[in-house]
Amino acid sequence: MRRLIGFLSGLFQNKYENAYGRVVWNVRRPKYDERLDEITSPERGTQSERDLISALLDYGISPKAIFHDLILKNGKEKSTQIDIVVATKVGLIVFEVKDYSGWIFGKGKQNKWVQVLSYGYRYRRSKKYPFYNPVLQNESHIKALQRQSKQFKNLPFYSVIIFAGDCELRDVSFIPKGTFVAKDYRLNEVLDAIFENEDAEYTDKREVMKILKSAVDNGNNTDTQTEHIEKIKDMLGKDRVLD
Repeated sequence: MRRLIGFLSGLFQNKYENAYGRVVWNVRRPKYDERLDEITSPERGTQSERDLISALLDYGISPKAIFHDLILKNGKEKSTQIDIVVATKVGLIVFEVKDYSGWIFGKGKQNKWVQVLSYGYRYRRSKKYPFYNPVLQNESHIKALQRQSKQFKNLPFYSVIIFAGDCELRDVSFIPKGTFVAKDYRLNEVLDAIFENEDAEYTDKREVMKILKSAVDNGNNTDTQTEHIEKIKDMLGKDRVLD
């Protein structure tokens, strides 16, 4: 009987701290934040992206200013997928979300960064996995946005790379001005720093919202998604490598 009472007590006093340092009490950990219904849907993007949106809402960002899972069309041959864009009084914040474990090494202008995973008895062995520099990746996203209109070309942009998961930014340096690389729980500090900047001079806020909303609609369109994936496959050209 005592065990049953203890079990029920633990069940109804379930305390946990999520990736953003927010302590929550609940019967069980929620799988989906209902506030996101105004912004996105459970099948779009990754759980880490949706957790980031929840954290942006907790910070006080309006749901109308958050755009998730965007696809920009840049002519017939190219398209760009962006995780999250936030329209703010100081400009546009462009987020790239990465899920990694292990140690992360990289410099701002290096083409490749490295993930190091330890394994084996007492982690005496390690293996390195290179991946494309997310700073450069997000720079290309910003350039794609700047090509959307004359106004976008003149607006301030802030690039934020968020690392979720059980990873450590072991040696990450030479990050360009206006760019932030951070673990997910440091999000508020990044936003505080960005909002210290002067207000942006928007010439047509409706145009900004229209372009971003259109990109979100593209990301929700099955044909556009398929076309984007096929373009990436063609760019990588793996089907043309015969080993």
